[in-house]
Amino acid sequence: MPAVMTKQEKKPKKKDKKQKKKKPVYTAKTADRHVLYQLSVQSPESEVEFCTRVYKKKYDRKPTSFREDFCGTALLAAEWVKTRKDNTAVGVDLDKPTLDWGIENNVGPLDDDQKKRIELIHDNVLNITNPKVDIVGAFNFSYFLFMDRNDLVNYFKAVKKSLKSDGLFILDAYGGWEAQENMEEETEYDGFSYIWDQADYNPIDDTAICRIHFTFPDGTKMKNAFQYRWRLWTLASVRDCLMDAGFKDLDVYWEGTDKDGDGNGIYKKTKKAENCPGWNAYLVAHQ
Repeated sequence: MPAVMTKQEKKPKKKDKKQKKKKPVYTAKTADRHVLYQLSVQSPESEVEFCTRVYKKKYDRKPTSFREDFCGTALLAAEWVKTRKDNTAVGVDLDKPTLDWGIENNVGPLDDDQKKRIELIHDNVLNITNPKVDIVGAFNFSYFLFMDRNDLVNYFKAVKKSLKSDGLFILDAYGGWEAQENMEEETEYDGFSYIWDQADYNPIDDTAICRIHFTFPDGTKMKNAFQYRWRLWTLASVRDCLMDAGFKDLDVYWEGTDKDGDGNGIYKKTKKAENCPGWNAYLVAHQ
């Protein structure tokens, strides 16, 4: 399942180069929605760095094995095996066309050794408990697709069975009162704009309908490039589900803000946070 929401603040700054790259030219007819999604939403380098940092802090060694649940195009799994020569990765997703795209575009460019260390599985994440790994990651709020509490607990139980005895389960979450509003937020990138559309929210059952659109300099628009119907889980509810699934402890890493009050991409462990219109956080669950 592709991921969502705006985490652009987390994207690492690109190094200055002597020659400026020519800006890409996109249109609604020629653009690939997965390419646009990866450019605007995902931050594989920072996510690999975060996972490695919190694991090393906990166990005083770098993790080597990683599973990306709801992996979509498996961009993060591919980045994981590229980062170090002893890293292995597994990606799991139900959407075969998206997996196939990832095999061609993200796994295909890897060298022969890296390809040997990555495996993509077309299956339901509830069914996968092997191989045992150091870290299971469920990012870009993909587990919000579980609308029922029992289903979420069962997923967390499957993850727990998938981890080594010193394994970590790392998730992300978003919230704040703006997350419950019907609104559109536009962010500009080279050659296109990304629009996050919170189309509907039901306060009775916390169901949210969210969409991603892309617009282009020629005036064309790729509407509903991605669409999601999920439950806007609170941190306390996710924590309770993790504890019910057998996890022993949970750390929350809260994103800080810059002088303008926007997210700065720096996540620090905390037990108390200031309520704000919109926030991002990581949850790190221990065996």
